Amino acid sequence: MDYQIDARGLACPLPVMRTSKVLGEIDKGRVVVVVDNAATRDNVNRLAESMGCTVSIEKRDDDYYLTITKH
Repeated sequence: MDYQIDARGLACPLPVMRTSKVLGEIDKGRVVVVVDNAATRDNVNRLAESMGCTVSIEKRDDDYYLTITKH
């Protein structure tokens, strides 16, 4: 099952906290996190990697889509 978190417009640490909560609740799967600034992108990416997940990042217009895979 895929999960999506729309964190556009949210200030850190809220996007990181929401991502951490979802990753903590699933055993494996994909979570797509949408953010609208580079600092939040980097913080969410660091969190996911620290939890052993793989991350791919795609820029679409002014937003970043982080696809986080938990194995």
